[in-house]
Amino acid sequence: MSQAFSNKIKSYVLRAGRGTSAQMRSYDSLSGKFVLDCNSNAFHFSSIFGNDNPVIAEIGFVMGDATAVIAGENPCINYLGIEVHRPGIGKLLRLIEQRSLSNIRIIEHDASDVFERMIPGNSLDGIHLFFPDPWPKKKHHKRRLVQRPFTDTLAASLKPGGYLYMVTDWEDYAIYALAELQATDGLTNSCDGFAPPKHWRPITSFERKGIQKNHQTRELFFTKNDC
Repeated sequence: MSQAFSNKIKSYVLRAGRGTSAQMRSYDSLSGKFVLDCNSNAFHFSSIFGNDNPVIAEIGFVMGDATAVIAGENPCINYLGIEVHRPGIGKLLRLIEQRSLSNIRIIEHDASDVFERMIPGNSLDGIHLFFPDPWPKKKHHKRRLVQRPFTDTLAASLKPGGYLYMVTDWEDYAIYALAELQATDGLTNSCDGFAPPKHWRPITSFERKGIQKNHQTRELFFTKNDC
């Protein structure tokens, strides 16, 4: 990574742990096929996927369970998963192999750099952010991913009519993100405040644990203006 990007505030921390042997085997054997080269300055999705189907980017898919389910149920949509946690990448690669999924590609890199340098403008049909790190301490709010000016970059990457779909179980972050997205030029809230749950988004084990702790899930669904 260039010095200019390496000095940026990171919105993530690399979690400890080497992953299971199965995850690492999947990473070693399948990453060459499904993990993209990040040296590119701009991706050409038609070349990457071999078709011109719609492309949805997911930022921080963690273990990839929801990603695999959604991709399996929508074979005519391409999914671009962005994650830095290698065991999670290995897990998703294993799911790709087990379920014979051909419509997922993975970027093992910092999402801010990916969107600023590699995602062409007006190219994505949607962006998923499911349970991004809330960085709850006030001194760490600067690390939150969903805030301007990065939301401006996300909006620029969407096609007119494309959507940004965020889900969080952290109330403060939900309120914070709602304000940041409402202040982002080109985006319009699809609802008056928070959005109702989308029936097609699967509940993950992470979310179930939160529900057991009485965490309330809040959803935001914004669309890009046509002009």
